[in-house]
Amino acid sequence: MSDSKFTIPVVQELLDSELSERSPVPSLQEKILAIRNSLRPGQQQMADWQSGPLAISAVPGAGKSTGMAAAAAIAIARQYERSSFRRQLVVVTFTRSAAANIKAKIRKFLRDDLRLPQTGFFVYTLHGLALNIANRHSDLSGLQLENVTLITPTQSHRFIRTAVEQWIVNNPDRYLRLLEGHQFDGEETERLRRQSVLRTEVLPELANTVIHEAKSSGISPELLREWSKQTTDEYGILSVAAGLYEQYQNLMRSRDFIDYDDMILAALRVLENDSARRVEQNQVFAVFEDEAQDSSPLQTQLLEILASNGGDNSSLLTDAMNRVSPNSALNLVRVGDPNQAINSTFTPADPIYFRQFCEECDRIERLATMDQAGRSTRIIIEAANFALKWINNQWLATTNNKQQTPNNRQVPFRLQTIRPVEAGDPQTNANPVAVGRGLELYTPDDIHHTVKLLSQRVIELFGEDPTKNSAAVLVRENRQGRWLAEALAPVCKEHNITLYDVGERDRRSHVPQEILALLQFCDRPHSPDYLKAALEALVQRQLIPTQDLNALASLPEEFLYPGPLAAPQPETVQKAARLCRSLLRARLELPLYQLISFLALTLNYDQAELATADKLAERVNQQIAGNSSMGGMLSALSEIVSSERFEPVETEDSEERYTRRGQLTIITMHKAKGLDWDYVFLPFLHENLIPGRFWVPPQSQFLGDFTLSEVARAQIRATLHEESVIPDVSQAWEVAKNLKTSEEYRLLYVAMTRAKLLLWMSAAQKAPFTWSKPDNLQEQAPCPVFPALKRQFPECVMNLAAMSK
Repeated sequence: MSDSKFTIPVVQELLDSELSERSPVPSLQEKILAIRNSLRPGQQQMADWQSGPLAISAVPGAGKSTGMAAAAAIAIARQYERSSFRRQLVVVTFTRSAAANIKAKIRKFLRDDLRLPQTGFFVYTLHGLALNIANRHSDLSGLQLENVTLITPTQSHRFIRTAVEQWIVNNPDRYLRLLEGHQFDGEETERLRRQSVLRTEVLPELANTVIHEAKSSGISPELLREWSKQTTDEYGILSVAAGLYEQYQNLMRSRDFIDYDDMILAALRVLENDSARRVEQNQVFAVFEDEAQDSSPLQTQLLEILASNGGDNSSLLTDAMNRVSPNSALNLVRVGDPNQAINSTFTPADPIYFRQFCEECDRIERLATMDQAGRSTRIIIEAANFALKWINNQWLATTNNKQQTPNNRQVPFRLQTIRPVEAGDPQTNANPVAVGRGLELYTPDDIHHTVKLLSQRVIELFGEDPTKNSAAVLVRENRQGRWLAEALAPVCKEHNITLYDVGERDRRSHVPQEILALLQFCDRPHSPDYLKAALEALVQRQLIPTQDLNALASLPEEFLYPGPLAAPQPETVQKAARLCRSLLRARLELPLYQLISFLALTLNYDQAELATADKLAERVNQQIAGNSSMGGMLSALSEIVSSERFEPVETEDSEERYTRRGQLTIITMHKAKGLDWDYVFLPFLHENLIPGRFWVPPQSQFLGDFTLSEVARAQIRATLHEESVIPDVSQAWEVAKNLKTSEEYRLLYVAMTRAKLLLWMSAAQKAPFTWSKPDNLQEQAPCPVFPALKRQFPECVMNLAAMSK
C-alpha cells in the first residue's frame, strides 16, 4: 500500500485545520500536527489512524514503541474533541517492563506536547487485560481470585508429573506400547531405564507442550481426542496427549489452581455473554497491540472481540479475517515484526497469524510499513538485510526445488528490507558513524582464542572513557554465558570494566527448586524419580559429569550401595554415588534447620545464590516453626516452588539494568530482544547451535527417530492452520525441524540488529560439541550465514595473522 493512499486525506484535514486556527495559543489540532510531523513516515501512518483495522509491520530499530505512544496520545486527543463521553484506549504489550515503558511515553506526549490530562487509556500485558476482565465479572468468568493459585506449568511441575502418573495408571495398554518402542528384547534393566525415561522426560515433555499449544488455542481435550482419530501412528500420540491434558485439567480444577491460559479463557467466557460484552466494548474505543507477532490465537481473539464496535460477536470462533474489511468495525491497530518472532518453538505463538493479518490488511489497503531504522550504522543494516535475503533464498532453493512460490508464509522471514532514515530525521544521531569497520568478522582458532580477541577489542573500546558506551556479548545458551563470564572476569577487573552476567542472576530463581530436589532425595533416596532429579541438579551445577542418569536412577540401591558381586562402577558413576551418599549422611547428622544452608554450600553456590538460599531457609523455618519435620519442610518448599511466589517482583527497570554505560553485559540472544547497545559481540556462531541440530536424545531413541512432543506440536499447528490433513509422524517431524530452523535464524537476525556502532561476529574453528563439557574441543562448522557474510563483506574479515604480529 502506498503512503499517499493512507495519509493524504488525514494530513489535508489537519493542514486545513491549522490554517483556520491562527490564535497565539496553539490549538489541539496544531499540537497533534506538531507531534505527527516529528515522526518518520511509517510512524506517521500509525498516527493518522482514525478507525478500522490497521497492521503495522516494523523492522528492528524503527521506533515501534515511540510511534505507538505518539499514535495513542493523538487518538486520545481526538476522543476529547469527538464526544463528552470518552471511551478508553486499551494498549496491550508483551511484558510488564514494556508496558511500563510505553505508559510513560504516552503520558509524556499527553502532558508535554498536548497539554491534556494523562488519562483516557490503559496499558496492560495480555494476561493483565484478561485478568482484569475476568475479575470484573467473576460470576461469568468462574474465577474467584481469592480462592485460586496461579502457576506456570513446566515439564518439571508437580501437576504435570502427577498427571503423567495418573495417565499411566488409567492407560496401562498404551503405556506398555510406548515401553516396547520400535523394538524390545524384554531385558529387565532396559525396561526400568525406559520407564524412567517415559515417566520423567518423554511424557512430561509431551504433556507440557500439548497443554500450552492446545489450551492457548481454545482446544479442549475432547477436541484433541477427535483429531487423534485422523492419525494412524503406532503410539496414538495425539490420543496420549489428550489423556495427559485431561488429567492435568482435572487436577487443576480439583485444587483451585489456574495457569496463564486460564486467564484468557476466563475473559473469553465473560465476553460470550451479550450484556457483559457490550459493557466491556462500550468502555473501549480502540485497541493498540504491540509485539503482535508473539500473540497466540486466543489472545488475538480476545483483542479482536474487545476492539469490535458492533457487528456480530455471537460466536467467538468467528474467523477474524472475515471482519477485516474496508467497512470493518474492528478498531484494532496491531504492530509487530514477524521477522523477530523468536518464541514459537517453546510457546504457542506463531508468526503466521500476524502475517495473515498483515496480508488481509494489505488487501484492503490498511497495511503500513515502518521500514526506516535509525538505530544502527549502515554497514550493520546492510549485513542484517543480506542475512535475511540469503537465508530465505537458501530455504526456497532447498524446499521448493529452486522455484520461488508466491505463497511464502513458511519461509523464515517476511521480505522486508531495513532502510536507513532520511536526511533531517528527528532522531538524534540516527544511523551513527561506525566504530572501526562497523562489522568485524573473525575466525579464531578455538574458543580460548575467541576470548583473547574479544577481550582485546573490549579493552580498546572501553579504553578512552569506560562510562561513555555500552556493550554486550550475546550468547545462544546460558552455559556459554557462564563459561564466558568466568573467562572475562579477570580482564574486566583489571581494566575497571563492569561485567554483568544476566544468566548468573537468573540462575538464582532456580535455588528453591534445586534445594527441593536434593531434600526430596534425602527424604526418599530409593525413589528413582527423586534420585534422578537430584542427579540432574548436580549435573546442572557441574558437580558430577554428564552421563546416562536414567540408568543410574532405575536401580537406586545398586547405584548408591553396590554389593560385592556388582560390576565395578565407572569413575563418573562412583563420583556421583559418593556425592549422593554424603547428602544422605548430612540428613542424618545435621539438625533440620541447617540442611538448606548445607545443600547450598554443596551445590557450590556463589555469594548471591547463597544469600538467596539463606533467605529461603529463613522463610521455610518460619513456616514450619512449631511443626519442625522433614515432611513440613518439604511441604513448605513444594508450595514455594509450585506457586512461584519466592522471587520478588523486579522494581528496577530491566532495560536500564542490562544496558548501562560502562558495562559489558553477557546476555542470551532471546533476552536481548527489544534492547540495544553501542557494541554487540556475537561469539560461538556454529552450525550445531544456529540453526542447530534437531535430534532425538539418545535415551528416548527406543521410540523412533522423532520426539513425541514435537510431532504433536506440528500436528496441532497443522490443524490450526487449516491444512487439509494432519501430517503423519515423518511429515510432522520435518515440519517441526523447519519451525526450529526458521526460529533460530530469526534469533540470529534479532541479535545482529541489537548493535548500533559495531557488530563483532566470530565462529571459531574448534568449539565444544556440547557446552556442558566446554573443554572437549573439536572441529565445528560455522553457522551457514557466517561464511556468506564473509564473502559478501570481504573488507570486514579481520586478518588475524596481521593482528597477532
